[in-house]
Amino acid sequence: MQDAKPAINENVVQMQHICKSFGTVQALSDVHFELRRGEILSLLGENGSGKTTLMNILAGIYFPDAGDIFVNGKHVTIRQPKDAFDLNIGMVHQHFKLVEVFSAAENIVLGLPGKTTINRRALYKHVQEIADQYGFEIDPEKKVYDMSVSEKQTVEIIKALYRGADILILDEPTAVLTPQETDKLFEIMRAMKADQKSIILITHKLNEVLAVSDRVTVLRKGEYIDTVYTKDATIQSLTDMMVGHSVSLAIDRPTTTNVEPILMVQSLTALNQEGAKALDDVTFEANGGEILGIAGISGSGQRELCEAIAGLCPVIGGSILYRNIVDGYEVDENVIGLNPYKIAKKGIALAFVPEDRLGMGLAPSLDMVDNIMLKHYRENKGFFVDRKTPRQIAERLVEELQIVTPDVFTPIRQLSGGNVQKILVGREIDTSPRLLMVAYPVRGLDINSSYTIYNLLNEQKEKGTAVIFVGEDLDVLMEISDRILVMSGGRVTGIVDPRVTSKQEIGLLMLGQSIVM
Repeated sequence: MQDAKPAINENVVQMQHICKSFGTVQALSDVHFELRRGEILSLLGENGSGKTTLMNILAGIYFPDAGDIFVNGKHVTIRQPKDAFDLNIGMVHQHFKLVEVFSAAENIVLGLPGKTTINRRALYKHVQEIADQYGFEIDPEKKVYDMSVSEKQTVEIIKALYRGADILILDEPTAVLTPQETDKLFEIMRAMKADQKSIILITHKLNEVLAVSDRVTVLRKGEYIDTVYTKDATIQSLTDMMVGHSVSLAIDRPTTTNVEPILMVQSLTALNQEGAKALDDVTFEANGGEILGIAGISGSGQRELCEAIAGLCPVIGGSILYRNIVDGYEVDENVIGLNPYKIAKKGIALAFVPEDRLGMGLAPSLDMVDNIMLKHYRENKGFFVDRKTPRQIAERLVEELQIVTPDVFTPIRQLSGGNVQKILVGREIDTSPRLLMVAYPVRGLDINSSYTIYNLLNEQKEKGTAVIFVGEDLDVLMEISDRILVMSGGRVTGIVDPRVTSKQEIGLLMLGQSIVM
């Protein structure tokens, strides 16, 4: 086969007619992609559009079924990550590939050919030279298990640069960073661009795309849609390209009356699954008729907070008071020490949508009817399980939430992430909770599914439910929340009104710093 000749231009990467399928699923169909020298190019698309698959092909993780790849004008074959490294292509994945017990420097050289011993002085000097050149802050001797998320990301990027990467792929690099850390990363990216590095940014945060990139390539359902200059784009135009039709981007924050406390948490101290302290002296209230947003860097105690309230996490101090209605009277009941079954048996209407939707939230091997039945089977009075009511609930949720499924008896694991999340949220809301907790409810969802979830949360708020919304997108949290509780290192660093607090101020609280209100 003769090598096709690319057009003469300044491209460092050209991917032409790329196709890739996984079984019967066509992930990429005749996709084109071009990257220029010394530019930052954003790769956009809804969940499942093929962004990561395309970049995994460029990084040698997947091999295409068809198509041609040119690097610096030369036709190349990339069968494995080593081939990509040899072409000076490096990829920083969303989930870091680091050895926790090794230092930063040890992780950077791990896997490289050489002697069995390391000249640590020379290694530290080289790492520091790279850091100084682009503005990284790194301690080469620091162990990974002692690092923050942004420090781990720094190690991953320097690891790619140390190996000689001139083409850098960053997969959702700001997903777990504070605004300040994001700004710092963008400064580093611009410094690399000035050094003629070429950067591909995979992200879903459109405001960041407009802030840092030169051009934007959009994929939709595994197909190439267009490449546009960022200066000619808007958030609305990019969204319409991703979805294929006009979408309203407004997130409502309806005003409610008769807001009163439903949950009172006082001096809560709790342990994580490893037995270490995850929550330290946490105090706050969640009110009916409001959405309380929870913000914080990943691992700041958000998960343990929700699990402690739901009776799934060991608590060693403090109180969790739930304002229950007993015989027409309001009674504050302490639920510490109660498991989920005992909490429900007290008549406490609490619903929890966990972060791990297919591990903790739903049984993936069961169908929609059976997963709904898991929530209701204890209500049966006789020996036989009532399947009629769960089926009616399932069929109603399919219609109301526009869940795409062959039927209500299809195993959950065969459905897309967006539809799985709709089922989980719909099942919990169907119990008419007075307190609804949702952890990262739109993670990995497309725009339409995300806005369906936002509308469901607002509907619950207007019904007088207290909604606790743990999120990672600060822009969304600031738009939908009535108050935002900020956590850092298992402690509450502030409870703010997003209407009068800036994104940067919340970022400082996420880092554990105080702000002047």
